[in-house]
Amino acid sequence: MTETTPITESCPPTLPLIGDKAPAFMAETTQGVINFPEDYHGHWTILFSHPADFTPVCTTEFILFAQLADEFEALNTRLLGLSVDSLSSHIAWLYAIEEQVKFHGLDHIHIPFPLIADLSQDIARKYGMIHPGSGTTKTVRAVFFIDPLGIIRTILYYPTTTGRNFDEILRILISLQTADAFGISTPANWRPGDDVITNNPTTVPDAQRQAADNAGKTDVWFLSLTELPGEQIRNKLFHPTPQPTIDRAPKAKRTKTRKKKK
Repeated sequence: MTETTPITESCPPTLPLIGDKAPAFMAETTQGVINFPEDYHGHWTILFSHPADFTPVCTTEFILFAQLADEFEALNTRLLGLSVDSLSSHIAWLYAIEEQVKFHGLDHIHIPFPLIADLSQDIARKYGMIHPGSGTTKTVRAVFFIDPLGIIRTILYYPTTTGRNFDEILRILISLQTADAFGISTPANWRPGDDVITNNPTTVPDAQRQAADNAGKTDVWFLSLTELPGEQIRNKLFHPTPQPTIDRAPKAKRTKTRKKKK
């Protein structure tokens, strides 16, 4: 009989998936050492990677993450960046963004969230942020939405040439929190204030009643829409200050966050 090699010896490490516990790690950041996810328990976290410091697309993304920091804070969400650059490189780059860079009318932007220095690539590999097929050993633009219990709820990947869509990142975050808070689902292209989807019936009689209720709306039992006003979402999800207007998806405001000292 021919011997075979166990599958586990030839397969790459399992990457985290939606519904998995976020892999734990200790890391040096621009704001000190963190123990993740323990230090972030009770908060939503957006863990995101970028290919390299001092690169143009990444610079625009960090400016917009910083510009929207209050929006994320209002949603009980902490931002956590990562690349395989050194801590000294991170510090120099963030300083350059604050002191020199202008983008879409924004300048002198302070980056208020920590940036992980992952020179060993240990964390990046745990989270599947390095894609050899992309032609580089740098991290791709990954985004992990992690809930207050440390569970991965959404994963996004962008190539190095495409900057992230921040309206969509906020929309996903609000959708996840709304689904948890109200026990509903959100349809395609949903924005806060739009109708939401209620749970399907589980018996034939209930399905027949639901189909009758949906007559003239969706006309089927397996798609039921109901109103959920943006004000109701705001009152449930957002901290008292600040309170973004979310009758439609929040937009990045192109205003200066801090005036340059004369």
